[in-house]
Amino acid sequence: MKDSFYEVLEQVFSHFPKYHMKILLGDFNAKLGRKDIFKPTIGNESLHQDSNDNDVRIVNLAKSKKLVVKSMTYPHQNIHKYTWTSPDGKTDNQTDHI
Repeated sequence: MKDSFYEVLEQVFSHFPKYHMKILLGDFNAKLGRKDIFKPTIGNESLHQDSNDNDVRIVNLAKSKKLVVKSMTYPHQNIHKYTWTSPDGKTDNQTDHI
């Protein structure tokens, strides 16, 4: 199902007009860790050390479309980085990306 989603997303993205700037917003549930191979695409400001299984998908999409994950490019305090908190308030994640 995830493969199908990313295939359709790439097809739709390819049909966008050739503008100088394209912005892709989404709740990709990608937990992007601080892997050195990701740094050109996501920068140094990830909240997480480790990644989940969606990380490679979004990084590959971004690379193939010459995009960067801007929501992780700028330095912020960790309290301002997370986009989801568990109902018990014990877990914070940074999973929604621009």
